[in-house]
Amino acid sequence: MSRRTMAVTGLAATLVVAAGAVAFLAVQAPPARAAGLSPFDIQGRGATVPFVEQEAEEVPHTGTKIGPDRYYGTLPSEASGREAVTLDAVGEYVEFTLTAPANAMTFRYSLPDGPGGVGRDASIDVRVNGSVLRSVPVTSKYGWYYGAYPFTNTPGLNPHHFYDEARTMFGSTLAQGTKVRLQVSSTAQSPTFTIDLADFEAVPDAKPKPANAIDVVADFGADPGGGSADNTARFQAAVDAGRAQGRPVYVPRGNYTLWDHVVVDGVTLQGAGPWYSVLGGRHPTERNRAAGIYGKYVSGGGYKGGIRPHEANGPSRNVTVKDLAVIGDVQERVDDDQVNAFGGAMSNSVIDNVWMQHTKVGAWMDGPMDGLTIRNSRILDQTADGVNFHWGVTNSTVTNTFVRNTGDDALAMWADTVPNVNNSFTFNTIGVTILANHLVTYGGRDIRITDNVTADSVTNGGGIHVANRYTNVRGASGVQGTVTVARNTLIRNGNSDYNWNFGVGAIWFSGLNEAITQATINVTDTDILDSSYAALHWIEGEVHNVNLTNVRIDGAGTYALQIQEAGSATFTNVRATNIAQPNPIHNCKGSLFRITQGAGNSGWYADPPFCGDWPAPQWNHGPSTPPSSGGPSNPTSPSPSPSNPTNPGGNLAQGRPVTASSTNGSFAAGNAVDGNANTYWESANNSFPQTFTVDLGSSVESGRIELKLPPPSAWQARTQTIEVLGSNDGSNFTRLVAPTGYRFDPATGNTATVAIPSGNRRYLRLAFTGNTGWPAAQLSELGVYRGTSLPTGNLAAGRPVTATSATQSYVAGNTVDGNADTYWESANNAFPQSLTVDLGTATGVARVVLKLPPAAAWAARTQTVEVLGSTDGSSYGTVKSAAGYGFDPASGNTVTITFAATTQRYLRLAFTGNTGWPAAQVSEVEAYSS
Repeated sequence: MSRRTMAVTGLAATLVVAAGAVAFLAVQAPPARAAGLSPFDIQGRGATVPFVEQEAEEVPHTGTKIGPDRYYGTLPSEASGREAVTLDAVGEYVEFTLTAPANAMTFRYSLPDGPGGVGRDASIDVRVNGSVLRSVPVTSKYGWYYGAYPFTNTPGLNPHHFYDEARTMFGSTLAQGTKVRLQVSSTAQSPTFTIDLADFEAVPDAKPKPANAIDVVADFGADPGGGSADNTARFQAAVDAGRAQGRPVYVPRGNYTLWDHVVVDGVTLQGAGPWYSVLGGRHPTERNRAAGIYGKYVSGGGYKGGIRPHEANGPSRNVTVKDLAVIGDVQERVDDDQVNAFGGAMSNSVIDNVWMQHTKVGAWMDGPMDGLTIRNSRILDQTADGVNFHWGVTNSTVTNTFVRNTGDDALAMWADTVPNVNNSFTFNTIGVTILANHLVTYGGRDIRITDNVTADSVTNGGGIHVANRYTNVRGASGVQGTVTVARNTLIRNGNSDYNWNFGVGAIWFSGLNEAITQATINVTDTDILDSSYAALHWIEGEVHNVNLTNVRIDGAGTYALQIQEAGSATFTNVRATNIAQPNPIHNCKGSLFRITQGAGNSGWYADPPFCGDWPAPQWNHGPSTPPSSGGPSNPTSPSPSPSNPTNPGGNLAQGRPVTASSTNGSFAAGNAVDGNANTYWESANNSFPQTFTVDLGSSVESGRIELKLPPPSAWQARTQTIEVLGSNDGSNFTRLVAPTGYRFDPATGNTATVAIPSGNRRYLRLAFTGNTGWPAAQLSELGVYRGTSLPTGNLAAGRPVTATSATQSYVAGNTVDGNADTYWESANNAFPQSLTVDLGTATGVARVVLKLPPAAAWAARTQTVEVLGSTDGSSYGTVKSAAGYGFDPASGNTVTITFAATTQRYLRLAFTGNTGWPAAQVSEVEAYSS
């Protein structure tokens, strides 16, 4: 059993070498297996925390262990270490043994959602050496969100954000060796309790009132009893008096209800400690007002910060807030609501030893502001970010802080319009980020991300991200100067993005808004352990001048490097082991991405790299012995059993029963589910149609099908026409995908991917009606995978696009750049003209939106357009017949073309007329799956 606590940070753990020597961080070698590694197992990095953490699955229990699993939307995927314990009967328990004296415990748990999304309340017993100490209330009301961003609390598709945390003090200090149980006393309120972990600590005594301090209770009548009365005005009066008199303001132990935030400026606000002085509450009718501590507004706030008017003479300055907790009542995510623990602008200020929980964002700081330090704090269970330095924040830092269970980026810097400069995230520990990234800088100049430990990212992001992404991150506010990413450890980072058909890397770079060319990005002395997908990832626009030095990659579910955009990087002493794919690089950009190798590299380079379909990840790879021990490496950690249809990570069809309408000789149907791409099924020749049916064993979710033919080059390219049907009884089948031609080409792996509507079904049937390469149906492997593969966003955004012609600078690329003011215009007086977008993979499409610039100077016009589609870029069929579509600036100069859902990789718009100008014109083309 692993007892987890954080070692002391500092220079004692740093390896010192002579100038010019190469230092590989032997002190960072993980214990036996990276797959089970805790963020608290890493010495010399991360936060120094006051608790000892124990995982439920590693201690005695009478419940059921769940996991490991990294599939988005499952309970274990959001658990620390991807495992937890479910208790579903009276008397079941998880029992922890104290490894150090403790008087308090925080435990992480999950309850099923209440009916209709209404929070479910329950309680669980805390037993000490077998006797009941107290019953602790728990609830589901701070968890359970549904759908894709911006999320809702209404039950529906894609439930996530399952876990919450509760804390309790024991009333006395329990000795080392004491047994503490979490035990189910009743299942009347909840059928199951899932326990992830427990943190035990020795909370110091409450801090007394400082000399000469103003007391919010004794001097201003604040109520510490946790009643429903609003104390905001009393707190505001106290801090205003503190500023005027130059005296600190003391918050005695108690629970204080606030209906709005308190604005602080030039004052110290100090509590008795975060376990004693607790601010909480929310306005009973105006839900956009809640407890919080804010500096004055300067820029007016914005996304996730809420919209507030400009205040003169901002920002607040010389503020200290320490030794208290802000534990809110935020149960949803509404980005414009100002319901954060901290906000506004604070310069030359400190937030120290503060517990932030159940707010929207721990600290959303809007500049311009300079010199804020957040330190020695805990940020838990947020509906959005942990911290965001937004809009002109400079010389500010988050350090020695523990963050877990944020609903968006854990620690972020976003240079939205105004540059962020010289900020840093240092010595922080981050666990289980539900959405987006652990650590990210969107733009910014001279940024430092150093000495952190991150573990367990769930979806739509990775461990560390450097990017010109999101609104107004470009030019002066883009990535500039020197970005230092040093001495970080990333554990089980990177994940599947539900908008993309591929995984996100543990460390990834993006030049989406504009190429990153005016910065140097140095990634040094870093360990990337047991990545869920790729270890290093480039995407969405060119990124240059990335220097990787002394980087260890140990375990990756797909590739060491995933390259999806042009750029350049230099590698020195970058070593990779336990990479799941035999070719460690996925690169379809070829020489457009320039790799420069220094000395000491191993395990990550291949020439040529692989370019083909995305594989399913193989999770839980890791070293069988610490690299420093000299022992052999054993990469045989199994991926989830592919023959188990309840396993969401593997191929649901492998090893399952199959039937076919016919076979040709020894080319039997079972060959297509045997895991060997060199064996195949072939139907009777010259006898279409033919069918192939797989029984998944039970009704399970499926959203993507992969079809393979044998990879040898002796198999010439061919197109097979296939319809996909589904059934739950094996008799009544319904169409999932209409007959479509799928291209199989040995140059790209002889594989085709079919996006099917996400849903539960037991039987899947492929109906073949044609094959251009042989007069029979042919299939070497059938892969069926869980999860929706129909993205919810604009499928055309940023995709490659071509046109039959263009006039001057009005090029085809303007139609997918996200800017409606730029546009494509074909050659004049030369109809017909066409515009073709490559969506990257065959996917479901049901709607196209066409835009012209919204300016009133564009008079109304009608363009005649036909929509065509193709899966191979050669053979096109009509998706929507030619028709006239009216563009009118009075209604946004936008038209929407809908059609029956179809699976296509290429969409072509064929223009044959325009009443407003003798050419085809489009400013934006958007494609959607529904």
